Amino acid sequence: MANVHSLKTPRSSSDQSSWKRDDAVINITDLRLRTYIGFNPEELSKQQDVVINCELAYRADQACSTDDETTALNYKTITKQIIRHVEEGRFRLLEKLAEDLLQFLMDNDMATRAKVMVDKPHALRFADSVSVTLSAHRQ
Repeated sequence: MANVHSLKTPRSSSDQSSWKRDDAVINITDLRLRTYIGFNPEELSKQQDVVINCELAYRADQACSTDDETTALNYKTITKQIIRHVEEGRFRLLEKLAEDLLQFLMDNDMATRAKVMVDKPHALRFADSVSVTLSAHRQ
């Protein structure tokens, strides 16, 4: 067992003058939900699987330096909004669903950029899935 005191400690923040931290990127991977998606008669009456992947960037300088969760972007809250919206919604197009989810991501003031990909498994006979990807960034 390693001695805790013998572990190497990071350099002080003053040593960071030669580099700048990029935005932190949070990835929500393979969120599997069911919703009404499509416009064919069978799609209007039966929920289908969708797989959602989100990427959300934000300035995490304060969170990195303080180790305080109140200074970090709360991805749990955003994920709960996404789940509720998808499971309670009805969508004709993947594009509309992706746009709604992108809006949830960018509604967070901490977000600097976001990307969302919505997959509809088995939408085509010979393909694993069809997906739509949308992204946005702050100006």
